Amino acid sequence: MHWLYLAIAVAFEIAVAIAAGKAEGFKNRKWTAITLISGALATFFLSKSLLTFDVGVGYALWTSVAGVGITILGALFFGQRLNVNKAIGIVLVIGGVVGLQLSGSA
Repeated sequence: MHWLYLAIAVAFEIAVAIAAGKAEGFKNRKWTAITLISGALATFFLSKSLLTFDVGVGYALWTSVAGVGITILGALFFGQRLNVNKAIGIVLVIGGVVGLQLSGSA
C-alpha cells in the first residue's frame, strides 16, 4: 500500500508544479487554490507512505520521480525543451531511484 500512497503523492506533487506555474505568483486564485490543495494532498499521501519507507528514501523517491514526471510533461505538453543533458539527468535520477530501492529499505 505504501507504493500506492507514494504514487498518489507523486501525482499531486506534479499537479503542484503545474498549478504553481499557472498561478502567476499566486495572483490567479483558481490556480493558487489548486496549488495549495494539491500540495496538502501530496504531503498527506507522502506522510502515509513514510509509515513504511525510511524518511530519506521516501522523500528522495517522491521528489525525484515527481521531478522526472514534471520534466517529461513539460516537454510533452508545455513546449519545454528536452535536450540530451536533461535526458542524461533523467537516466541518472532513475538509476538513483533504482539504487535506493535495491538498498532494501522498503
